Amino acid sequence: MRTTVPEKLLKIADDISETGSANLTRLTVLKKWFETPGRLGPFAIWVADRATSRRGKTKGEAGKLFRDARALLTDLDRVEPTINAEAAELLHAKLVAYQDDYRTDRWGRIRIVNNWQLLLIEKGLAIALSRRPHPSEGYKLAAAYCQHYDPKYGNTLNGPSGTKIHEIVRWMFTHEALEEVKESLER
Repeated sequence: MRTTVPEKLLKIADDISETGSANLTRLTVLKKWFETPGRLGPFAIWVADRATSRRGKTKGEAGKLFRDARALLTDLDRVEPTINAEAAELLHAKLVAYQDDYRTDRWGRIRIVNNWQLLLIEKGLAIALSRRPHPSEGYKLAAAYCQHYDPKYGNTLNGPSGTKIHEIVRWMFTHEALEEVKESLER
């Protein structure tokens, strides 16, 4: 079913082009889109898959985690991707353990993240494995995927964020179209 959420995202991307940045909370419009059953899980898997395509060489344990994630997420159905739950849970546990460093600050415990792409895979798998993920988890994943640090604007939607928002919109259009095809075939 078509919605107006992709158009709202395109407006955010336009605003980034015009003003240089936009607040991460503008992506909350995605919550409404994720309320439709069958959208959040595939989106989470898509983000995790995108994170596995990171360019450059990664060695050691991080490289192995990327290879394991690629193997798990390759050649899945686009509308209803089904991952091997046992393998996904094992990989998720390894991802959590890999970046399990924290420091205490005056505001509380802060997780030290050394590899953002592995964190995206971890978060995507957590949502995909959840029995009833909340739409706000999808918004948070999208914000983590799109955010970019720029000294001028801080950690917001800026620069490369516009390209990532466009990627999400293309994925949403494709997913909505595939939903419609599936619905018409079921009638």
